[in-house]
Amino acid sequence: MMNVLQKGEFKKAYKRLHENQLDVVNEAIETVMENPEIGEQKKGDLVKFRVYKFPVLDQLYLLGYVYDEAKNTLILHAFGPHQNFYRDLKK
Repeated sequence: MMNVLQKGEFKKAYKRLHENQLDVVNEAIETVMENPEIGEQKKGDLVKFRVYKFPVLDQLYLLGYVYDEAKNTLILHAFGPHQNFYRDLKK
C-alpha cells in the first residue's frame, strides 16, 4: 500500500475545490498512485518534481508531486491551473 502525504499548498488548494472538481482531482491522484512515473519529470530547479496534467471542467490543471520509491510514498506538493504553477512550486 502506497503512503500519500499532502504538503500545505496542496491542502489549501484542495480545500477550495467545488464538489464537481473534487471527483476529477481525486481521479488524477488515483492515476498517479497507480503509476507514479506517469508525470513528466521536470528539469533545472524543479528536477525533483514530476507534473501530471489533467483536465478539470475545460481547463488544464497540473499536479506537482514527488515519488519516493524507497519509502513507497507519494508526496503531493501542489496543483492548479498553469498560471504561476511552476513559480509557486519552486517555493
